[in-house]
Amino acid sequence: MDGGPLSNMHARDVEALLHPYTNAVAHRSVGPHTIERGEGVYVYDSEGRKLLEGMAGLWCAGLGFHDEELIEAAREQLGRLPYYHLFAGRSFEPAVELAEKLKELAPVPMSKIFYQSSGSEANDTQIKMAWYYNNALGRPEKKKIISRVKGYHGVTVFSASLTGLPYNHKDFDLPVSDRVKHVATPHHWRGAHPGETEAEFAARLAADLDAFIEAEGPETVAAFIAEPVMGAGGVIVPPEGYFEAIMPVLRKHDVLMIDDEVICGFGRTGNWFGATTLGMTPTSISMAKQLTSAYVPLSAVAINAEMAEAIEQNSHKIGLFGHGFTYGGHPLGCAVAIKTIEIYQRRDIVGHVRKVAPLFQKRLRDHAGHPLVGEARGVGLMGALEVSPDREKAATFAQPGKVGAKLSAEMLSRGVIGRAIGDSFAFCPPMVITEEQIEEMFAPLEASLDATLAWAKAEGCLG
Repeated sequence: MDGGPLSNMHARDVEALLHPYTNAVAHRSVGPHTIERGEGVYVYDSEGRKLLEGMAGLWCAGLGFHDEELIEAAREQLGRLPYYHLFAGRSFEPAVELAEKLKELAPVPMSKIFYQSSGSEANDTQIKMAWYYNNALGRPEKKKIISRVKGYHGVTVFSASLTGLPYNHKDFDLPVSDRVKHVATPHHWRGAHPGETEAEFAARLAADLDAFIEAEGPETVAAFIAEPVMGAGGVIVPPEGYFEAIMPVLRKHDVLMIDDEVICGFGRTGNWFGATTLGMTPTSISMAKQLTSAYVPLSAVAINAEMAEAIEQNSHKIGLFGHGFTYGGHPLGCAVAIKTIEIYQRRDIVGHVRKVAPLFQKRLRDHAGHPLVGEARGVGLMGALEVSPDREKAATFAQPGKVGAKLSAEMLSRGVIGRAIGDSFAFCPPMVITEEQIEEMFAPLEASLDATLAWAKAEGCLG
């Protein structure tokens, strides 16, 4: 934004909106960045700039920003049944058809689908189901949930408690419960001992998890929740063999494996689900974002047969299953999700991701040697550069987030939207991106890094 008076739109915005993940005081003087329309992998702002949306919005617009088939599917459903619910045994065709499709696509056999509107709600549902399930089995003490530092599972009261990021806790009085426990981030570059291989690091984390569960008491631990790749934690890809080492520990202690696929699901990692790519065997799955290519809010939880049977029987004992959302399984969301999955299959979006991902990962890693870059990491069509004052020591800046924000601003000034996550700069473009557009997305990165490095030196950020 320029330094002149705020436009009418800017003035209206700052007087009417409280923006998520925004410094509200700074926003009053800077004003909003107003996006007016989208087309493919591009969005256009109120200043007429064409911007390559390198984050697919918020990791979610898998088919880009103006897919006519999705728009028409929405129109058709609105004309037929604009709203209904699934309470008290009511049903409608799109909700059933989508549930059948999700069961077919799941990386391991799943029995039932439960709908919500957001990933946060899906992960809240996961915890309620884990507790309900253990109560149904006569295990009222088995309620603790293990998450991970830097994991991101949402912003509702309990899903934010699961999230392992300080800015989601500070002054919100979170975590809200001592049932939430956090264990180490599986980040080899930062967490490995000197000389420790990825496989050795993974084995150590698994042994630490085993010891942690033993110390807590296995009879008190209900579930372990994890993203296949940590998204909002900075696109942290787990070390080689991590989930393969974790899974036997969970089975040993009869701990549920909740797979948070809100970001990784529906092709992002080069498979339908990140669990397949990263070697995870879930007992339940959270889905959202690319489920509808973000055109309509919708999320889903899939549970396996053992959980479904216990939950169903407990609902019979109590008289009903007392959980649900007004918009859970909204017919508009379900219809758009059905069409989204059909498009993913017909256009072979998973195959396309596999085709273009090697170039994406190469162009990302081409910058690993830049003096400002500590690590380049990623998988499929998601990745990040983490900036650091000292790569060899995996050092952090004295003022975390300041340099990352500058890099994001430099990229935006050159026509590419990414996302600064602290001092990591993330890319997660629409999955329809072409190789030519990947080159376009990364073309300004070197100049942006150089400009950020010069600024960091001038600001004294490098020590």
